[in-house]
Amino acid sequence: MHSTELRPPTYEDFARHLRAVSKVEELLRRTTEALDAAGLDYAVIGGNAVAAWVSTIDPHAVRTTKDVDLLVRRADLDRITEALRPIGLEPAEVLGVTMFVETRDPSPKNAVHLIFANEAIRELDSTLAPDVADAAPGIAGFRVVPLLGLVKMKLLAFRLRDQTHLVDMLSIGLLDASWQDRLPEDLRPRFVQVLEAFEREQG
Repeated sequence: MHSTELRPPTYEDFARHLRAVSKVEELLRRTTEALDAAGLDYAVIGGNAVAAWVSTIDPHAVRTTKDVDLLVRRADLDRITEALRPIGLEPAEVLGVTMFVETRDPSPKNAVHLIFANEAIRELDSTLAPDVADAAPGIAGFRVVPLLGLVKMKLLAFRLRDQTHLVDMLSIGLLDASWQDRLPEDLRPRFVQVLEAFEREQG
């Protein structure tokens, strides 16, 4: 195995990062404004929802995210398509994930990914994705999933990034040990796992 010599990062490298972050924010705003204008229910989920909730306590603790994730009702999919097509987003299905891709750059990496409310995210999940009825505009200016629903979704996905998001929320006091009593029984062990790892790290 031969190694590749790494070059030092340049300002242009960092500038590309800033443009990527700005592009995600622009896509989020454009999408949610179109859905709001159409009178459609939705809730921002994923990394943007974590950022919105974390910013209520400590804006400096917010992490950037690379995509836009929305919770919607499957029955609204046709109306969502009608609302998003005029802003340059077209429906697509990639590896079983329903999404809207940019007409000018139809990459799943730059897409709006959908999760359907009140449905199992994975076939064997016993806890369903939350509804969108309780989502309401907050300081972010778009509809955000309630914190309990967000925590459930992070525990259902439980990738390393999801565990990191839970740790972020624990670290600023959005979550604490009492939250395990609010969770469905099947999700409590995962929350306890993250909580105990966080507490060990705190020393």
